[in-house]
Amino acid sequence: MARTSRQCPQRQRWLFVGYATLEPIKPLRPVSEFYGPTEEKGNRDQMDRRGKVVSADCHIDLIWLPPDLFTAAAPERLRDRMPYVDRDERGRSVWVSKGGAYFGLVNGMGSAGREYVPGEIHRSDRMAAQGLYEDGQRGVRRLTDPELRVRDQELDGVRGEVLYGILGAANRLNDPEAAAEVMRIYNSWLAEFCASNPDRFAGIACIPNHDVGAAVAEIERVTKRGIVRGLEIANTLDMKPLYHHHWNPLWEAVDASGLPVHIHTIGGRQPEPEGLTQLEWRAAFATFITGFQLKMADKLMEAIYGGVLERYPGVRLVIGEAGIGWIPYVLEHMDLEWEDQFRDLELKMKPSEYWRRQCYATYQSDPIGIRLIDVLGEDNVMWGSDFPHPDGVWPDSQEFIAREMAGVEPRVQRKVLWENAARLYGFPAVRRAPVTEGIDSEAGG
Repeated sequence: MARTSRQCPQRQRWLFVGYATLEPIKPLRPVSEFYGPTEEKGNRDQMDRRGKVVSADCHIDLIWLPPDLFTAAAPERLRDRMPYVDRDERGRSVWVSKGGAYFGLVNGMGSAGREYVPGEIHRSDRMAAQGLYEDGQRGVRRLTDPELRVRDQELDGVRGEVLYGILGAANRLNDPEAAAEVMRIYNSWLAEFCASNPDRFAGIACIPNHDVGAAVAEIERVTKRGIVRGLEIANTLDMKPLYHHHWNPLWEAVDASGLPVHIHTIGGRQPEPEGLTQLEWRAAFATFITGFQLKMADKLMEAIYGGVLERYPGVRLVIGEAGIGWIPYVLEHMDLEWEDQFRDLELKMKPSEYWRRQCYATYQSDPIGIRLIDVLGEDNVMWGSDFPHPDGVWPDSQEFIAREMAGVEPRVQRKVLWENAARLYGFPAVRRAPVTEGIDSEAGG
């Protein structure tokens, strides 16, 4: 049976350190160590993927965090505005705020903390079969106990994770000052979580978008202390477009940090069921779920057309969980429109060339996109499992990878499945033995 944090004394501090005591993480070993010695081509072509995959899109959700993380760490004047755990009318433990925000069931399903319903979502059934939700309801936080999380990744053949955070939940507070504090507390917690096993975890700091001054301050804080390997700007429906001068101080700070900046897909507004039949509502929801990644085309175009990547050639932009099949069309059409009528945008290159120089996208399952990898650029794509979200591919990542990578040149497979992420996030060396040697003997790296 999986150990709980009560059985691990070192976990009782709940992996939180205060701002004043947070020490920088020691520099990582050279990325070249990740790859090991050069191999003969014949051997390399017989690539064994298991144990050599980096997931460039995984998540830590607020509902899986320690119950009093925010109330214990916040300054007194903000404590009553922090998320905390209470009981709902059914006696279930839920994350809420005194301002009326609801974040979901403790250790619930997906970022919204939904109740798991067998048979409703196939991918959730696959996760439930591994005991994820059952353990969660027993208080075993497999997602936020480093040892247990590593075991879950070993099960999936994954040796490194890029961890996106709690921006969506923080924005539900509808309280910019409190949300910024939630992100600061989370980022500090994330630092210690990742420091427990830097070979496995690359944390992405949550950066607010309501107040550019607060965003810049947090970028500078996490950069100075060396506690993360990337920055994620809150992506909200009401945010100003990325080409707006409102963001100029933020881009300056991102450029100075040297860290890749991320914008994760959130989709549009969910449809309202009022006035719809049950079948119409299901059609509306299917439309929303199927098309939500396409909204990321706007963010990509805003950054490129807005000259952000022209002014800051060192900035690396990652669009997370965006899928990749749509990108070649958008790049080609951007080039066409730029040549036809938008040369006044003062770009020195074709829009598609900025993509190839500075941009990345992650996907979990996109066979059409993989067929277009030569157009996308083999250096610009990273695979990710989306663990533990119900539209992800855990614990079946190896099956998806094997099916979709069939026929892809091994050299390209290596780039998409681990080399690109290793270079971008500085993953240090990891053992290259197959996971099938056994979880128990290798847990923890």
